Amino acid sequence: MRLPFALLIALTLSACATTGGNGQDPRDPWEGLNRQTYAFNDALDKAVMKPIAQGYQKVTPAFAQEGVNNFYSNLEDIGTGLNNFLQGKFKEGASDVGRLLVNSTLGVFGLWDLGTPMGLEKHDEDFGQTLGWWGVPPGPYFVIPLLGPSTARDAPARVVDPGWYYSRWIDNDPEYWSWWALDKVRTRANLLKAGSVLDEAALDKYTFLRDAWLQRRRNQVFDGHPPKEKDEE
Repeated sequence: MRLPFALLIALTLSACATTGGNGQDPRDPWEGLNRQTYAFNDALDKAVMKPIAQGYQKVTPAFAQEGVNNFYSNLEDIGTGLNNFLQGKFKEGASDVGRLLVNSTLGVFGLWDLGTPMGLEKHDEDFGQTLGWWGVPPGPYFVIPLLGPSTARDAPARVVDPGWYYSRWIDNDPEYWSWWALDKVRTRANLLKAGSVLDEAALDKYTFLRDAWLQRRRNQVFDGHPPKEKDEE
């Protein structure tokens, strides 16, 4: 089953979440559970994912890593374009379709990014952002086992986006999970430097990561121009 059980319970939990006045961050009413999940994810990352990512980065030539990143980035343009259209951003959506066509053909299945030099800007949109664009509130912060930071809105939405690209066309489970695993390994390898900065800068890595992720996510939903929140002066 491709949908982790944690994603199924996210919507159920969001219905009963409350924001108490006990000094807890109102965005994170499930902090106790989230910290436990974060600790589990962090331990698993240090034991498994980080060493694999370091090995991948060490043995894979730089040009091959770039090609893999470009290939997955090209696949993601399918979902990005569709989400831009769903948000009414037709100019951006048309640009995404143009990138996809150029990179899939002249760029040999996306291994080379020829769209950017041609002026076809790379965008970053997903279904969670589309829900946010149409006014669906993020709900409580939610750390997904194995996958990391999210919210009650974005966690279930994460299931939709892979369906726009490779998982929609792959019925064979071993092949699907091979694609999925390579995507996670190359993504983790790209974050190795950021992880070092986090280890050096943060006294409480959980809080630092949560606040940074929520701020970044809000900027993504509002395309870098979020409205002021009620508690801002």
